[in-house]
Amino acid sequence: MTEHDGGPSARNLEEGRLLKELEAIHRTRHETLLHGSDDALVTHTQRMNELEHEYVRRHPQRAQTPGRTRSGARARGTGEPGGE
Repeated sequence: MTEHDGGPSARNLEEGRLLKELEAIHRTRHETLLHGSDDALVTHTQRMNELEHEYVRRHPQRAQTPGRTRSGARARGTGEPGGE
């Protein structure tokens, strides 16, 4: 993606700035969903996707918490109070 109204291309961001942009966009997501215009939500979603894809591209071997995987979610669903 090239530079646009949502900020510079995620590929062009140094690591610290990428992380700050991700934190900011996740912090504003709920308010945008609840109260933003349709155009604002589309723009927010596109920018969030661009930033997240860039993070994953840079960190393909990032640490993954077992409970946040499909198999971990299935394990939570069996035998635990409140599970399925």
